[in-house]
Amino acid sequence: MCGIVAIRSENGELSEAGLKQAVRTMVHRGPDSQDVWIGSDGKTGLGHARLSIIDLAGGTQPIHNEDRSLHIVANGEFYGHDAIIEELEKRGHEFRTRSDSEIALHLYEDHGTDCLTRLRGEFAFAIWDEPNRTLFAARDRFGIKPLYYTLQNGTLLVASEIKALLEAGVPAQWNEDYLYNFGDVCVFLHSQTLFRGIYQVPPGHYLVFRNGHLQLVHYWDFDYPFAEGLPRVYSDEEYIEGFSERFEEAVRLRLRADVPVGCYLSGGLDSCAVLGLASEISSNPIRSFTLEFDREHYDESPYAREMAELAGAVYTPIPIKQADIAANFSDALWHSETLFLNGHGISKFLLSRAVNAFGYKVVFTGEGSDEILAGYPHFRRDMALYNTAGQDPAAIQQVLEQLNSSNTVSRGLLLPDGAFRSTETVRAILGFVPTWIEANASMANKLSSLMHPEFKARYSGHDGYRWYFNHLNVNRQLRGRDAVNQSLYLWSKSILSDYILNVLGDRMEMAHSIEGRVPFLDHHLVEFMRGVPVSLKIRGMTEKYLLREATKPFITKTIYDRQKHPFLSPPSLLHPEEPLFELLQDTAHGKSMKELPFFDQGRIIQMLAEIPSMKPGDRIALDPAFMMMTSACILHERFGMSTA
Repeated sequence: MCGIVAIRSENGELSEAGLKQAVRTMVHRGPDSQDVWIGSDGKTGLGHARLSIIDLAGGTQPIHNEDRSLHIVANGEFYGHDAIIEELEKRGHEFRTRSDSEIALHLYEDHGTDCLTRLRGEFAFAIWDEPNRTLFAARDRFGIKPLYYTLQNGTLLVASEIKALLEAGVPAQWNEDYLYNFGDVCVFLHSQTLFRGIYQVPPGHYLVFRNGHLQLVHYWDFDYPFAEGLPRVYSDEEYIEGFSERFEEAVRLRLRADVPVGCYLSGGLDSCAVLGLASEISSNPIRSFTLEFDREHYDESPYAREMAELAGAVYTPIPIKQADIAANFSDALWHSETLFLNGHGISKFLLSRAVNAFGYKVVFTGEGSDEILAGYPHFRRDMALYNTAGQDPAAIQQVLEQLNSSNTVSRGLLLPDGAFRSTETVRAILGFVPTWIEANASMANKLSSLMHPEFKARYSGHDGYRWYFNHLNVNRQLRGRDAVNQSLYLWSKSILSDYILNVLGDRMEMAHSIEGRVPFLDHHLVEFMRGVPVSLKIRGMTEKYLLREATKPFITKTIYDRQKHPFLSPPSLLHPEEPLFELLQDTAHGKSMKELPFFDQGRIIQMLAEIPSMKPGDRIALDPAFMMMTSACILHERFGMSTA
């Protein structure tokens, strides 16, 4: 994993100093080397900060093709690259390195942008095609690796992180429309950011820039089949076998590295399944790393320890307290460049720091499983509400009641809590409202109560859901699909790509030069899963049924029987005596709060004063709103952001 920068000016020469500074800003992504290349006309530049994983000695970037007409900087991993190198060499290509990154360069040389169909893994890269005066930049299918861009006065700037663009001279200004829209409906737009004029290359897209013209092209999507075209063509056992084969291949490919590979391990099925299978494949014990919280309902270390013992892994506990989260809130936020909903992102930041201290560069992670196997409780609620054919109404009601009673730690975050704004726009488009959208609408209702009336008045009549769905191809990707698959798709196009893979993935890992590998988001596995009947994802109250059965031989009985427990840190509002709550108080009374026109400072201070007298459940439900408010204020301060 690395950090990349690409700049193409259609006017004057670019600033070499700005390019170098942009690369230096991402030294955490690539501490092993930092290099830049500038074309002969002075108008094109590529920069790279390298974290060496494959070809440790010879994989320095930018990399050039044989006649130096094509140039690449890449971030991420391309799996199965050895076979592709052999194939390309047979076709006459000469490799300057043995790194996986170089295959993208030569595949582009042969196939143009269609090279993306041959690439497997998590990646973002940029290629300067000199003969065609074209900058080509692409992002992986799910958005595992970040890629941002901006067009400023005829100059295109592309980078792995927003801060690199700012260092190259782009002004740091609030995208007030995006902030309001998030406060209105709590849905992320995968093409937008909090920074005005700075955008994301969406997952499964590439960018082409030539002669001052920028074009975004969609090259991959989930393409769930129509509900009526999703027959059960195999037996349960055959589906389980098909999943097992693809999952094993995804894990095996991700064990390939020239450095040791560790594993993040919680007490959940996902990471335990990855560790169990990886331990079966690996000839050496795998070191696992587990966060230990000092609050019983959030600490999963007993389950993780038991799993590590079964797998023969080296169990490594990383204790975390509320004081640690408070002390590292600002730094973790600077790396994420987005809003926090919970302290779990800071906890992952601290976990990655500890892993780095142990000398590791690569870890397995379990992200993506819930998105392809319907793991979260809101998907089970969708199943109960919208897949009712042949079900006893009394049994459905029992499922709904059990969901609410067994998911108290995620109240207001994964299931609806209290009043929420109208979701009729969603119902009009889809014919139903996914539970996660209702849950986020209830969270947005709480966040909206903290916003300044004058700021909200500026957006009178604004429909955040309409804005969100305008960025999606509803007819091609949603219409006629099973309700659970529609919900999975929408979640993946917002929360997965813009929050989970950032705050719980790449940005917290790369903050400490750690490469996270995500076998559940191997596109071969995902493309198999999209055709699997929903009844094999959720069976009764059992989520991720297919994964449980496929990995039963490699996981503990405790994990096999355990219900989904989302990875969350203890909420800040539960413990007013702790430093994290003090941070919220200090922020509410601070300078940034006074400067920002978004929030009602008096209302926020009043509500914080009422927290100690509230019931614990109400505090848990309110916590995401206060975490987001605090995040916005700290981002404003750390990036010196302007509202002008």
